[in-house]
Amino acid sequence: MFTVAPDIEVLARFGRALADPIRCRILIALREAPAYPADLADLLGVSRTRLSNHLACLRDCGLVVALPDGRRTRYELADERLGHALDDLRTAVIAVAADRTCVDTDQKGCC
Repeated sequence: MFTVAPDIEVLARFGRALADPIRCRILIALREAPAYPADLADLLGVSRTRLSNHLACLRDCGLVVALPDGRRTRYELADERLGHALDDLRTAVIAVAADRTCVDTDQKGCC
């Protein structure tokens, strides 16, 4: 059980990062390969300003790093284990969703 404040804060930061679909899409894209903001904006179909705000959030959460590359900045996951964690979390959520035990799920949306 997590009871140490730093452990809880780390999980809360991860949850905050995953709370927005655009940030999730950024993390999934960076799981595949490092990228430049302009390329990410085009890939995700969002403005560069909006993307910049989301990248700032992900940097503040410690999930991505910005690396200078000449006159440009390249982004990548802060640690390759984050890509594995995203895969594991996605797989676990899909497994749980497939094994719903609540009979009222469709009517109440409880599970």
